[in-house]
Formats: sequence, C-alpha cells, structure tokens
Amino acid sequence: MRSTPKQRAWYFYDWANSAYVTTTATVILGPYLTSLANNAACPDLAEGQLCSTPVSLLGLQVLPGAVHPFLVTISTIITTVALLLVGVIADRSRHPQWWLGGLAWVGAAAASAMFLLAGDNWQLGAVLMIVANLCVGSSQVIYDGILVRIAPPDDRDRVSSRGWALGYLGGGLLLAGNLGLMTAYESLGISYGLAIRLSLLSAGLWWGIFTLIPVLGLRNLPERALDEVVHSPAARRNPLRQLADTFIDLRRYPQTLLFLVAYLFFNDGIQTVIGQSSLYAQLELGMSTTNVMITFLLTQFVAFGGALLFGRIAGRLGAKRTVLIGITIWFAVVSVAFFLPAGVFGALLALGAAIGLVMGGTQALSRSIYSQLVPRGRESEYFSFYQAMERGTSWLGTLSFALVFQFSQSYRWAILTLVVFFLVGGLLLARVDLRKGITDAGNALPKVL
Repeated sequence: MRSTPKQRAWYFYDWANSAYVTTTATVILGPYLTSLANNAACPDLAEGQLCSTPVSLLGLQVLPGAVHPFLVTISTIITTVALLLVGVIADRSRHPQWWLGGLAWVGAAAASAMFLLAGDNWQLGAVLMIVANLCVGSSQVIYDGILVRIAPPDDRDRVSSRGWALGYLGGGLLLAGNLGLMTAYESLGISYGLAIRLSLLSAGLWWGIFTLIPVLGLRNLPERALDEVVHSPAARRNPLRQLADTFIDLRRYPQTLLFLVAYLFFNDGIQTVIGQSSLYAQLELGMSTTNVMITFLLTQFVAFGGALLFGRIAGRLGAKRTVLIGITIWFAVVSVAFFLPAGVFGALLALGAAIGLVMGGTQALSRSIYSQLVPRGRESEYFSFYQAMERGTSWLGTLSFALVFQFSQSYRWAILTLVVFFLVGGLLLARVDLRKGITDAGNALPKVL
C-alpha cells in the first residue's frame, strides 16, 4: 500500500530526530561527557583508567563514570512531568505541527551548542543534554499523536514501522559520515576532539533542518472542535484540569492502562540498553570509539530492515505476539552481554546486529498498538502518558545502572539488572486483552490482532 503525502511528511520527523538520538545521545555523548568529567576530577589520569575521585552533581558526590547515567535520570524525571502538559496543549491546538517544530528547533539548538564542549566543562554538557532530551521527548508526544490523524487502524502498523525504519536509515547515514570524519581526522588536519565536536554539531543541524519537512507537509490536518477533545466545562478553561480529568478517565480503560504499565517496564529496558551501551562497550569491554561507531552503524542499518520485517510479521501474527517475540530476544541480548568477552570486536558486532533486529520493530509496533487503545480525539493527550511511561521508569533503569556501577564499579553487573525490566514487561503485556481494549476505547478492530 502506497503512503499518502502526509504520511511521507510524517516519516521525516523520525529521520530528523534520529540523528541526535543516534550520533549524540547513544554513541558520542555518554563517553565524551564522561571523559570531560574525568578531566575535571582526575586531570592526570591515564587513558582507559577509571577515575575514583568524585565530582559534585547537584550537591551529591558522584564518580565521573556514573555522571552520564545520573544525568539521564535527572533529564528523564523533568521530561516526564513536561510531557503530560505538552499532550494537553497539543490536543487543543489547531496546528500541532508548529508545536512539533518549535520544540524540535529548541532541542536542535541545544544539540548544536554541544560543539562548545571541550576540556573539563562537563557542566555545560549536562545542561545542554537536559534541554535536548526534554525537547526530543516532548516533540515525540505530538508526533505520535499525529499518527492517528493520518493513518486508519489497519494501516498503522505499516506507517509506524516505516517511520521507525526511515529514522534508523537517517541516523545511520549521518553516523556513517561522522565515523568517516572521526577516522580520517588527521588527514583533514583537525584534532580528534574537534572531530567529535563537529559530529555533535552535525546531529543538531540535521535535526533542525529536516524538521522543516514534517512541519510544512503536515499543514491542514483535520481540525476538531474543542468539545471533541475536552469533555468538561472546567477542563475547557483550564488545561491542568483537563490533565486531571484524563488521569481519572484512564481508569475507564483498564486494558489501555495495563498496556501502559507493561510498556513502562520493557521499554525502560530498551532505552537503558540503547543509552548506556556505548559506555559499556568502551569502558567495560575496552573497545575503541571507532569500533563502537562501526557497531552502532551496523545496528542502525539492521534496525532499518528489522523494523520493516517486524511490520510484516505483525501483519501475519498480530502486533502483540510480534512484540512479545521481540521482548524475548531483548532478554537474551542483555543476558549474553553480561558474558561478552572484553576486546573481541566480532562478538560486539554480533550483539549489535541482534539489537538492531529487534530495536525498531518492538518500539514501532508498541506505538501502533497503543494508538488502537487511545480514545478518539485525545491522541496527543494520551500519547503524553505513553511517552511519560517510556520515561517514567527510564529513570529507574538508568538509576539502577548508575547505582550498581557506583557500588561495584562494574558495568557488567549494571547491565545485568535490566533483565528484570524485560521479564516483568513481557509478562504484563501477555495479559493485555487487545480486542477488549480497542472496543472499550471506541475504535474499529483491525483485521489482525
């Protein structure tokens, strides 16, 4: 089935923000920010060694190696609160694409300003990271909510999967260019540090420029009366009251709520693996930045095919069964990662390919499942809960990761804690009755569940 012009424009926000998510948030920023914190606490530390002198983070004494996961935890908590308000505002807006663009461009500016990070100024990096993460999460709420407006129920698995796939392709292409830059920096007459900073800048610019496509292409979306979105006079006057009404209203949809709690757990495992894998590969397995970037490049392109493959499998088995298969593979991936030998690049590549196979598919299909469980007319508002659940325990995942490292100084034990999130999330998802949930929300049942 061919995509409509609005669907094609919608895909490109995945393409735009994946550059930041892949190059900056996943591959470069964690190790680079850790190196800046190491420079501040242990300026004479030999390369490859862990600094045992803490730095001050919000008045707490934190080891430099735990700075990044603690910052992810802080930004996650801030973002979780903001997402709920963003969803309410977006559903009231006649032009949600402009909210999408405004948030994206603020985040892209913060991501581009990471070019200024050098020496030991990790504190600036902390502020910019929090702003960028807040904006990418908030804009994603609006983006996800628009899916319901541009795709009918039977088409959402395909549309959502194609968006994720295009995102991985875009993120992979920019990462390939940055890999070339960081490999050939000497022949270009620049330092390795400048190559890293230029890579950070490129991700911010990519995010900002390509956001123009969905902002312009999603004009003239179907408008809805405020009565369709807000269901009480008090809520029409006060968005915060609308938010409170939504909390109460959510209890009327027990299957939607159960899916949210399941997603809260298994997606937290996914997000923590993605966000901390670069640290694990470099500081626990002793891999070079180049090898890590090659691995993530492989992961991105496998994820492109994996998202499309999972979309096809869902067309035969149903989205829920397909996601459960993905969660099982994630459980195996984390278990194998604990035993992965240090310095064996081939083993890291194999693990990266396995992650790529399930990474896009599980997230894309989770989004399309949830879109079926959302009451009509309140898409962005309910997707704010979805994104809040995504980040609502992500701080628990990264906090668990950081605390285990803080006390064991081992990333192996830190990553092993994540198997709990996949186990609990999978068991809860298995209990979700999609047929009942979709019917209760007043939506049409797709042909394949």
